[in-house]
Amino acid sequence: MNTRVQFSDLSLSKEIAKAIEQMGFEEPTPIQARAIPLIQSGRDVTAQAQTGTGKTSAFGIPVIENIDQTQRVVQTIVLCPTRELAIQIAEEFSHLLAYLPKISILPVYGGQPIERQLKALAHGVHIVIGTPGRVMDHLRRRTLSLDHVSIVVLDEADQMLDMGFREDIEHILKSVPQKRQTLLFSATMPQPIIEISKRFQNKPEFVRIEYQELTVPATEQSYIEVKDRDKLDSLCRVIDVVDPQLAIIFCNTKRRAEDLASHIRARGYRAEELHGDMKQTQRDRVMNSFRKGTLDILIATDVAARGIDVEDVDIVINYDVPQDVEYYVHRIGRTGRAGKSGRAITFVTPRDLTKLREIQKYIKVQIPRKNLPTADDVVESKTKTIIEEIRETVQKGGIDQYKRMIEKESEGDLSTLEIAAALMKLRMEQGAETRKERNAPADFGDTGAEAGMVRFFLGLGRNHNVAPKDIVGAIAGETGIPGKSIGAIRILDTYSFVEVPRDCAEEVYTIMKDRTIRGQPTGIEPAQGRNE
Repeated sequence: MNTRVQFSDLSLSKEIAKAIEQMGFEEPTPIQARAIPLIQSGRDVTAQAQTGTGKTSAFGIPVIENIDQTQRVVQTIVLCPTRELAIQIAEEFSHLLAYLPKISILPVYGGQPIERQLKALAHGVHIVIGTPGRVMDHLRRRTLSLDHVSIVVLDEADQMLDMGFREDIEHILKSVPQKRQTLLFSATMPQPIIEISKRFQNKPEFVRIEYQELTVPATEQSYIEVKDRDKLDSLCRVIDVVDPQLAIIFCNTKRRAEDLASHIRARGYRAEELHGDMKQTQRDRVMNSFRKGTLDILIATDVAARGIDVEDVDIVINYDVPQDVEYYVHRIGRTGRAGKSGRAITFVTPRDLTKLREIQKYIKVQIPRKNLPTADDVVESKTKTIIEEIRETVQKGGIDQYKRMIEKESEGDLSTLEIAAALMKLRMEQGAETRKERNAPADFGDTGAEAGMVRFFLGLGRNHNVAPKDIVGAIAGETGIPGKSIGAIRILDTYSFVEVPRDCAEEVYTIMKDRTIRGQPTGIEPAQGRNE
């Protein structure tokens, strides 16, 4: 079995490595694993890769690593077919540049006032990302110099040729110094692309990501179009309507999984996240809870999901459209096991529609669009569930004394129908309250913490060689709440204090009671005001 390439294997600068970690990506996609080392070595590369394979970072990471920050001149130019793609590439580059603030990028495209671009170019930028038409406009005005460009990237080259940009591309390539690296990314390799490669590339290394032939499971697939800011509410509504026994929700990054788990737990759902950075003991604990059914919802990343082998998963929800189209098939294969039918719903934002088309092309299936369930749908679904429970109770028998009670009451001012309807209403309201209470934070009283936080006493201090990082690491590692959420820490000789968000406090207290820090019991208890 081949060992998977990790980002740590790719000789990245600490700034880029930190940015990738912040973006939450756990391991390179196949195109990144193969293309990045070749580009880093200075080779020309021709890569056949679809949209949705992570190809922007495949060239973005080595391009950024190659920039000389001290020279404020254009050193890389990325050509792409549309303004939308130029903006998208610029956004991804911005994320990669989180810890390299001195490197500047400029997207140039039609439909944007050219004055803004002229001002930025006059000030000096390192990377230009643009459509061929607008780049040609700047070359004609002599507002863009390509004399110092050492890397040229042609992204979605086949689409640029289809749009009639061949002459512009050739002119731009001739305007760049011959001693340069040329990277060509294209979903298809028609003859005109091969000709451009032969004319303008120097012994290119060819990279093709072959998609595995995967069997798409017999799963009922659909997608819901939703804005990113509405995803959380939409997810809760879908869960309420489907009312699954076991559900897996997929996110693209570990940070996204952590945040989503925290948000939906706060709404009363029994959910835990599972991602590649968690310790094995913690992952085992989460999976055991999921298998036993004490946990209804598992929020997973693609890397973590490889070890999931659970029958009876009713539904898979793609909270994020996967980065790589192959991941989609792996994800939806988690439901509908052992001959049972499963369901898969994908949340698609307007900017994800291109990726969705690639997925449909790959799996050779049209995924139907469904409307988001309405509030009435939620009520109807819950009503059906309660009626089913009633039917089962009737079949089991033992209800005669209750029938007599209802008959007696129905002789008064209440009809049988009114009694049944009122009991249904009470049952539905109690169900909602139960869910709220199930995850409502325990009342720890006044622990002397900041607003919104709970302060805990720990029976460990300096004498036990405990440092703040040990406390943060233990709590974040064992409970899964992000380290950045943990508040003030005060360490004394024999004991310490730590503050955690109120909505996570019960979970921290329950889990950390049975855990150790530096091999010693935590002795955790709610703090008693500010009397220490």
